[in-house]
Amino acid sequence: TITTDIPESLFFAKQVTTNACATQAILSVLFNAASEGEGEGEEPDSTITTDPHKLDIGPTLHALKSFTTSFPPDLKGEAIGASDEIRTAHNSFARKEVFLMDDGKKRVATEDDDVFHFIAYVPHGNNMDSGRNVYELDGLRPGPILSGVVEADGSSSGSTSTAHDLAWLQVARSAIQTRIEKYAASEIKFNLMALTADKRIGIQSKIQSLMDAGVDNDETLAQMQAELACEEEMRLRWKEENERRRHNYLPLCVELIRALAGSGKLPEY
Repeated sequence: TITTDIPESLFFAKQVTTNACATQAILSVLFNAASEGEGEGEEPDSTITTDPHKLDIGPTLHALKSFTTSFPPDLKGEAIGASDEIRTAHNSFARKEVFLMDDGKKRVATEDDDVFHFIAYVPHGNNMDSGRNVYELDGLRPGPILSGVVEADGSSSGSTSTAHDLAWLQVARSAIQTRIEKYAASEIKFNLMALTADKRIGIQSKIQSLMDAGVDNDETLAQMQAELACEEEMRLRWKEENERRRHNYLPLCVELIRALAGSGKLPEY
């Protein structure tokens, strides 16, 4: 059911920028997760935090969220598209154009192309009497879609989860399964991702606790430091993989073909 009366504290923005659904889905999760962590009348903290249970969205996103709080969904989408910082972050993961179009126009997808779209599922509200709503946020829809309600005791329709803070995942999972079942059984082109806390923050917090307790030569401390080193190494690999993915290998391929042709090693077809 599409919600026309959008709750004031629920961040929902229309997608007005082409091919930005993934970025917008991430922002929908971040902005609403930040709202979940704020107390009544409490100003969000935009400073750096080492608390793994507290979301820090940073000064840029905090300023954008505060600025657009009273905006309607379409203007929120316009504000996202007009943000230089968000545009730069979004483009940093985009592949470079392999060919330059003479007319300056990009090719439009047809029915034969695979067109993917990202949406977000978020919990909203934390009322111990009425429970929490779970919304599907799709910037191409006119409003949020109510996927279900988590009761105040942590239960939900079709769910017996007892963890109140995680029970909403049962509702989201049911909504996702229903969406997947609309497609043929042979269809496997689905991508499910979750925004989670940076593991380094939790590890650093544990290391600091051990250091504060005077533990400086302990097996547990060494294990924590090794886990932190692994996390740092993993992020270096991610950075390298992203740079390779974005790199334009066309000039290299053209030069290799020329070299093979010049040496007579290129087969003729």
